[in-house]
Amino acid sequence: MNDFAVLNTGRKMPLLGLGTWKSEPGKVKQAVVWALDSGYRHIDCASIYGNEVEIGEALQETLGPGKALRREDVFITSKLWNNRHHPEDVEPALLKTLKDLKLEYLDLYLIHWPYAFQQGDVAFPRNEDGTLLYDNIDYKQTWAAMEKLVEKGLVRSIGLSNFNSRQIDDILSVASIKPTVLQVEGHPYLAQVELLAHCRDQGLVMTAYSPLGSPDRAWKHPDEPVLLQEPVLASLAEKYKKSPAQIILRWQTQRGVVTIPKSVTESRIKENLQVFDFTLEAEEMKSVTALNKGWRYIVPMIEVEGKRVPRDAGHPHYPFNDPY
Repeated sequence: MNDFAVLNTGRKMPLLGLGTWKSEPGKVKQAVVWALDSGYRHIDCASIYGNEVEIGEALQETLGPGKALRREDVFITSKLWNNRHHPEDVEPALLKTLKDLKLEYLDLYLIHWPYAFQQGDVAFPRNEDGTLLYDNIDYKQTWAAMEKLVEKGLVRSIGLSNFNSRQIDDILSVASIKPTVLQVEGHPYLAQVELLAHCRDQGLVMTAYSPLGSPDRAWKHPDEPVLLQEPVLASLAEKYKKSPAQIILRWQTQRGVVTIPKSVTESRIKENLQVFDFTLEAEEMKSVTALNKGWRYIVPMIEVEGKRVPRDAGHPHYPFNDPY
């Protein structure tokens, strides 16, 4: 079992990375240092997470000549936010991320969502009534600008996040540089079997975010299922003397899916990496996949007339109206 996936560029991407979404400034620097000390060689970032400056401090302390690690030893991803989809905004957005992370290049740069917000400096531009201001720019135009970043050597590869299968194919129909990765929500309740098969067919590696069901989200619903309390996972955890979280991470890596569990706790950061010393049997793999119920935890929601509805579902490029 390799501990990396191979991208369509031939480069290797470690199957396990540290997620940094919702990692508060003040904690994330230490988390990155712990991760790199523990053997992580993959850090997943995004400009919208608001913590790239602090991650940059951790990278500056650990990477480079005379430091513990070489820059080329660590795979670093970031993402283009929704207000920067116009072609002229793509390179400046990346340069800001590189400056914050104190890097000369990224290993992977993703379009964070297929739909755009109004162009400008405001991350969440709003009307007076509080509703978001969108932009209908085609993500294929954004993609052409992403390709230029590869040509300039500013990023090693480019990819997509939260795109559906139709949107991936739409990008592939015009791409001169193919996307290497699709990053989406993925866990046993949202096993993404069809989308994973589609990615494999099209030469993309899948990365799963919120692989443990994102237990620390702000908008949890009181009666939603709790993934980590699933009996199937508990019995496998007991058998292999692992935690339910480690069973989930093992299931994903064994499917060739990259996972990026987020933690700012040293013991958990270490635990999440200890998934390469055992193998689930074929039937056990199936039993975890069978937990799938198409349950998406990460959908930005708003209240409209007392009802919770998906915030962005009316946008023509909203990805989750399609089956996958």
